[in-house]
Amino acid sequence: MRHHSLRLSLAALFTGALTLGLLSPAQADTLRIGYQKYGTLILLKAKGTLEKRLAEQGIDVKWTEFPGGPQLLEGLNVGSIDFGVTGETPPVFAQAAGAELLYVANEPPAPTGEAILVSKDSPIRSVAELKGKKVALNKGSNVHYLLVRALEDAGLKYSDIQPVYLPPADARAAFERGSVDAWAIWDPFEAAAEQQLQARTLRDGTGLVDNLQFYLAARSFAEKHPQVLTSLVEEIRAAGEEAKADPDKVTEQVGPLLGLSPAITRLSVQRQGFGAQFITPEVTAAQQRIADAFTALKLIPKPLNIRDVIWTPPAPVATAP
Repeated sequence: MRHHSLRLSLAALFTGALTLGLLSPAQADTLRIGYQKYGTLILLKAKGTLEKRLAEQGIDVKWTEFPGGPQLLEGLNVGSIDFGVTGETPPVFAQAAGAELLYVANEPPAPTGEAILVSKDSPIRSVAELKGKKVALNKGSNVHYLLVRALEDAGLKYSDIQPVYLPPADARAAFERGSVDAWAIWDPFEAAAEQQLQARTLRDGTGLVDNLQFYLAARSFAEKHPQVLTSLVEEIRAAGEEAKADPDKVTEQVGPLLGLSPAITRLSVQRQGFGAQFITPEVTAAQQRIADAFTALKLIPKPLNIRDVIWTPPAPVATAP
């Protein structure tokens, strides 16, 4: 009887809390966001406005940092995050591996925000001189496609170099030691190497790649919470607009989060694209070209259809006249 009475008392307390609005079933929902040391999500995390907005929808927010896009999308694939940002190439490799992801939105092009670097004393002066050389990169990251395109533009094949697949921290260590000849990397790691190591840019993305940032969601989360994704993109866009209007303020906010000097942070911010938009047919076509390039190189096992994984935002709710 005592146990029965206790269960009844707890049920009554829970029902009363629901009635008073202290609890709601939706409060069990959490948006788990994966971010990296670049991009607008860093700004959004610092602002705290997303948490306030989604709290009204009964959604908590949890942030997890990843060293690169491939690692982030592996987290999405295994269910440890629901949403994240990467460069162009990681979602191609993730889709090829069977990840249940959807492209939600993208930032404008930022071709100077990634580059192939060499040390300040390197005798290498052109991409063509990378033939037979060791190039460090994070496999399946945005710079993987930059390297493919840069080699192609220089008349080389991907097989003409020795790729050394390393995450950013390990790649920088190898670059500093001189155990690799070049390093394909993105901001803010790119800016840090330029400022701290006086690394030289052999070739950035200008004229070769767009270097878009993509926002991606787990398909299950997108299907369950389309309005949350819409709110999220609106908040990302607002944070980007503030960054464009006041880059010095952004530098001041983001520098401590990244653990980087104001000079490095400012350079990264200046090279970044701001202005999140939902995926257009033109962006889908550009991403398809990237997928086709990696298929041709046999770096992914089968052809992909990017249109299959583009999220369609819900139509705006009509209001009465």
